[in-house]
Amino acid sequence: MGMGIDSRNQMAKRAAEEITNGMVVNLGIGIPSLVPNHLSKGTKVMFHAENGITGMGPSPIKGEEDENLCNAGGFPITLNSGGSYCDSAIAFGMIRRGRVDITILGSLQVSQYGDLANWIVPGKKVPGMGGAMELAQKAKKVIVVMSHCDKQGKPKIVSNCSLPLTSAACVDLIITDLAVFKVTEEGLLLTELFAPYSLDYVMNKTGCEFKICENVRKLSY
Repeated sequence: MGMGIDSRNQMAKRAAEEITNGMVVNLGIGIPSLVPNHLSKGTKVMFHAENGITGMGPSPIKGEEDENLCNAGGFPITLNSGGSYCDSAIAFGMIRRGRVDITILGSLQVSQYGDLANWIVPGKKVPGMGGAMELAQKAKKVIVVMSHCDKQGKPKIVSNCSLPLTSAACVDLIITDLAVFKVTEEGLLLTELFAPYSLDYVMNKTGCEFKICENVRKLSY
């Protein structure tokens, strides 16, 4: 796997490539929270969280955490120069007004049409929908970062979601530990493969058909 970087960080590093100077970017819980650690030097970006922070920096050095400074998932963060605090109502107002350029979210399932299911597994207790519904609808670009299959080995990219939807036809880009897909009007288009995986391997692990880009980029971090 490249230079020893684990698959979670590989996905976060690829997601970070979508971020350019001046963007306001919202990060979901889990793998997306690793994205700030992989920004190229000099990239000026404002990371936004539903709990009322705009301007999050990388994860703090161990022992230097501030117990009052955390992301929406409750994990410790740092604050960049020029960062700001607000209440959750203002934070959600930013989302609903379309002020977020990119949201990077985890998911339970994504369909071939870009439908997003990431808020509940029926019968299991979970925190709830959170801000994903607003972000899926109002962010200018929606990127899903998730493992290609669930813990039982079932594909998470499917023809039609079997779990309750967060939002329909909202996902623009899917980054898994195996490959990268663009969501197009004609369905999914595989554009990139993570080393050492093959197209055949990805096909066998995907729950729907997809098209393949002419020049597939091979990713090895």
